[in-house]
Amino acid sequence: MAAGIEHGHYKIFLGMAAGVGKTYRMLQEGHAEAEAGRDVAIGYLEPHKREETSAQARGLEVVPRRRLPVREVMVEEMDLAALLARNPELALIDELAHTNAPDLVHEKRYQDIADVLEAGIDVFSTVNVQHLESLNDQVAELTGVRVRETVPDSVLGSADEVVLIDLTPEALIARLQAGKIYPGENVDAALNNFFKIENLAALREVSLRQVAEDVESKRLVFSQGEPLGSRQEERMSADGPKAVGERLLALVRPQPSSQRLVRRAWRSAQRLGTDLDLLWVKPPGKPIEGEQERQVTALRQLASVLGATLLIEEHDDLVAAVARVVRERGSTYIMVGESQPPRGLARLREPLPQRLMRATPPGVDVRIVAHRGLKEGER
Repeated sequence: MAAGIEHGHYKIFLGMAAGVGKTYRMLQEGHAEAEAGRDVAIGYLEPHKREETSAQARGLEVVPRRRLPVREVMVEEMDLAALLARNPELALIDELAHTNAPDLVHEKRYQDIADVLEAGIDVFSTVNVQHLESLNDQVAELTGVRVRETVPDSVLGSADEVVLIDLTPEALIARLQAGKIYPGENVDAALNNFFKIENLAALREVSLRQVAEDVESKRLVFSQGEPLGSRQEERMSADGPKAVGERLLALVRPQPSSQRLVRRAWRSAQRLGTDLDLLWVKPPGKPIEGEQERQVTALRQLASVLGATLLIEEHDDLVAAVARVVRERGSTYIMVGESQPPRGLARLREPLPQRLMRATPPGVDVRIVAHRGLKEGER
């Protein structure tokens, strides 16, 4: 940031699903700011052909979009350079989880927003709770729909204000049936899939809990004063309060199921207000290649997004390696995934959680993370 430029104020309007009124509320507040004498411009707006939303945007200046070809189709994206050159006091930027077209400055719109804030421009933006990376598995389990566009939870945590746009499931379904969210021909399909009342009720509960946790984390920051400095290791990110004496360690393997464990562990670490380490104990002497290499890369990327530390230790004794890392890192919680049912002589061996508890210092808790996506008979 250039000297003398103050970082922009960031306000996010959070909802449980499409159609609750996030963009409408953002535009309402944008009008209020303009009427109060501030210089307001729309950096990007996606009204989804909703007349009420389009009408609410009238009277606000719109920075022209950038048009570019993608696979022989012209698409429109936010013109970051034009918005920065326009330099309003407040920019309204819809759908922060959006993935940009190739060849733009940034891959994701939330990264564009970071540049706008860095330039000293205030930003109002919108997102649905299912786009938060750490909730990806939970939302898929609740709704049966896997969200592909996600953002780091730190994006929400970095906002100066998070406003929950709350609506009851019944009211949202009434809006859907009235054609205020999707065209009439798409309503029945939506009602039979994502917009089932039980899905919406679950997402609403997740949204309420998320905002409550965000408020609590900010309250801890203010009540404790300046948070402790971050460690100068290979740690990726994460600013915030550190709980004294607490640190969480999750045992992972290079396989897709570990990503679910990582997200659950990160949520637990956030509730504890502490750091998260990920540990893979790799058999010594074996190269990392093929599918295993791809899965390790995926774990590194997820660790980077969430702000965790991935450790890879070579050892032929899993428990001994974990015990050493626990002592070195000061871990107080260990999280492990569910194991496959033992077969043959392995059934006579002491289970991993018990071996970990015997090998680690007193006071270290071991928690088994259930695979919620499995039915009772599949466990």
